[in-house]
Amino acid sequence: IDTPGHAAFSMMRARGANVTDISVLVIAADDAFKPQTEEALKFAQQANNAIVVAINKIDAKGANVDRVKQQMQEKGIAPEDWGGETVTVEVSAINGTNIDNLLDMILLQAEVMELKANPDCSASGIVVESQIEQGRGATASVIIEKGTLKKGDALLCGEVYCRVKSLLDDKGKQLKSAPPGAPVRVLGWSGVPASGDHFTTEKNEKLAKRAAEEVIFERKRELNAKQDNDEDSTSGGPTVDDLFAAIEKQQKKCLRLIVKSDVHGSAEALADAILDLQSDKIDLDIIHVGVGNITKNDVTLASASDCCIIGFNVRLDNGVQSVAKHHDIRIIQHEIIYELLDKVEEELVGMLDVEFSENKTGAAEVRQVFPIGKGRYVAGCMVTEGTINRSHKARLVRSGEVIHESNIDTLRRFKDNVKEVRAGYECGINVDGYDDYQEGDVIECVSVEEIRPSLR
Repeated sequence: IDTPGHAAFSMMRARGANVTDISVLVIAADDAFKPQTEEALKFAQQANNAIVVAINKIDAKGANVDRVKQQMQEKGIAPEDWGGETVTVEVSAINGTNIDNLLDMILLQAEVMELKANPDCSASGIVVESQIEQGRGATASVIIEKGTLKKGDALLCGEVYCRVKSLLDDKGKQLKSAPPGAPVRVLGWSGVPASGDHFTTEKNEKLAKRAAEEVIFERKRELNAKQDNDEDSTSGGPTVDDLFAAIEKQQKKCLRLIVKSDVHGSAEALADAILDLQSDKIDLDIIHVGVGNITKNDVTLASASDCCIIGFNVRLDNGVQSVAKHHDIRIIQHEIIYELLDKVEEELVGMLDVEFSENKTGAAEVRQVFPIGKGRYVAGCMVTEGTINRSHKARLVRSGEVIHESNIDTLRRFKDNVKEVRAGYECGINVDGYDDYQEGDVIECVSVEEIRPSLR
């Protein structure tokens, strides 16, 4: 099982470690230990797996194998050539250097551990990954832990069941049966099974279907019971705190999302990574997580729930784009998870109210008031500090109190209209919407800057 290295796929790495008996920890010779490497090591140790370390990129510029081995020793997994017990192989994936040696070491480790399973009982195992494939429907990649899985077997996995229509190996070749330890793709599921769920063999498809329906019924009953308990706990009537919490929740903005991905594990990882983006300023609500292409039903659900659709590694079904445009539904897609998370973060930031910052750029004192006809007056001023700029906002201050706030309508030096006047010079100022100037008033010039809001 090749687990992704990105931080968002933490659950996949944990699941991979729990499913397998031997973990190959791949460490780049030019990077050494990264946070995800340490996390993968922790998962492997918690699962009590045998660990084989593959030091990759030994031919890369800046490669330092000794530094990796030094860090291995610090982490308590000292390599064999440094007096430890951890099998370590130096490889180059690009050039194929020592890959055969690595495979031999994995097989040797398996022999030493005497890994065995009973092939003659009913098949059971675990779902590694699941998805919806074009022309095949729901499929699942599984690892058989014991027993032999045959074509035509009836399987039960949580809320879904299966009559095995086809078994495919890692190269897509059709199989009639698969022994313990074999990774196979199973076709014929009633729905998409959840990654990490265990499957068992039932006597026939009818019994498997009935068992799946019982699981669905039981889970719904548990959910309803939990909701009833929650209602009972709040049945004493709303308190003042409840009222304030409700007002705050109503005022707080919320981004609602539908998450679609090509496979179940990626959808699960993406949903968890997106929820980590929420902050005190804005809420996130994922109303649906699904597998497969973005469909018209997704757009209909998004329209009814006023939400945005996030697509990772998926395409749009025919006609979805026009339906989404008609309902004004935003669809965000990408094939790289951190790029997609950046786009979701931008969407969140875009919902926040824009913040403004005011900076005082200058001040002018009113020395004399001049009439300019029809009851209009202009203030004859001396710029005492900074610069008075016609494009900036003005504040009229009298006895320390702001009397009027508006834009500068007129700024003159003698008879000429000017854009700005510096400290030490006289000028005539007219503030838009105000005429009642008095000697001693101060006109402050303020520039307003837009500050990009942040989630934190």
